[in-house]
Amino acid sequence: MGNIRKPLPVKLIMGMISLNIELFDQLTQILIEKFGPVDLKSNIFNFDKTDYYQEEIGRNLKRQFISFYDLVEARELVEIKLFTNTLEKKFSLSKDEPSRLINLDPGYIDCTKLVLASTKDSPNRIYLRDMIYAEIVLFFSQGTFKFRPWTFPDYRTREYIETFNQIRKLYIGQRRNILSRKADKTF
Repeated sequence: MGNIRKPLPVKLIMGMISLNIELFDQLTQILIEKFGPVDLKSNIFNFDKTDYYQEEIGRNLKRQFISFYDLVEARELVEIKLFTNTLEKKFSLSKDEPSRLINLDPGYIDCTKLVLASTKDSPNRIYLRDMIYAEIVLFFSQGTFKFRPWTFPDYRTREYIETFNQIRKLYIGQRRNILSRKADKTF
């Protein structure tokens, strides 16, 4: 029988998709108030590998990722996704097209994977609770993140993977500090 151990906290990330890149800064400020300071803000990427959000948000969409300095427990992903769903609704139009102004994709990075939260079921997703699912989108192997057959096309790009590798490096540094503090306490 294996020993049950409390998992280390993980690195919260947030993907933002919008037609209006000014919303990225506006939403980042709201997210900072909730989750603490941002330690990485990616370049702004064209969101052009799929037209999934085109009808709801518009054409010529952009995406940006941020990561937060304060680590979270992986189990908090459900509450985080419910919070971002509420924010999306606040930034929605009532009648006009497109109906949603921004899409927020919370997830986390740890040493071995990038996990995203979703409200949609799929064969590659695990139900958590409160109608929220989790999906391992990328896994870390041989020095970089790699994708799975179900990984979204944009998450397969070199630019995204480089961003996630940078975020993972930040996390690894934070994790080392946590582990060294734990080791100090045992002596």
